Amino acid sequence: MGFGDLKSAAGLRVLNDFLADKSYIEGYVPSQADIAVFEAIAAPPPADLYHALRWYNHIKSYEKQKASLPGVKKALAKYGPADVEDTTDAATDSKNDDDIDLFGSDDEEESEEAKKLREERLAQYESKKSKKPAVVAKSSILLDVKPWDDETDMAKLEECVRSIQADGLVWGSSKLVPVGYGIKKLQIQCVVEDDKVGTDMLEERITAFEDYVQSMDVAAFNKI
Repeated sequence: MGFGDLKSAAGLRVLNDFLADKSYIEGYVPSQADIAVFEAIAAPPPADLYHALRWYNHIKSYEKQKASLPGVKKALAKYGPADVEDTTDAATDSKNDDDIDLFGSDDEEESEEAKKLREERLAQYESKKSKKPAVVAKSSILLDVKPWDDETDMAKLEECVRSIQADGLVWGSSKLVPVGYGIKKLQIQCVVEDDKVGTDMLEERITAFEDYVQSMDVAAFNKI
């Protein structure tokens, strides 16, 4: 795991990609993990790394409360994307692929029969790879959308949220949850295709309804 050197452009790009579908380094609230990574950055990320810059500015706002944030600060290398992703399908494919000798014998001369057998196996391997269905990565996201006050028209607020349409975005069930002083927040579920819709896009589109929406937070984020 790790981001590499966060004082370098390459390290910041890794951080930016990591935060493309996340609000925080770990979990769904700011924690000591965010502080550890924040303190390793020499300066604000450039504007083109907008996921990292959005996160940086958000964590900077917790500077006075950083000691009280939850969690235990770990070594920087303990955070970030894993170097290896192991899945059952990938392991099975790897095992099957190992059974195919793509390069044949190391002998200087190859018999016609061995050459034919190698070519047949290569053709079988390519055919199997071409027929493998593409996997569409999806996530289920629970959003908390907060109004300005108890006089905000929550029906209109929800109508505005559901009016947001995008390829790879499907809205689900919703409910109003009391937060105090007569104010209720909208809690709404959606399913997104990870390559097409991110939490940053949702936040930007939802908070654009500034007459009704004060803020948006990710309450839960689960891969499907």
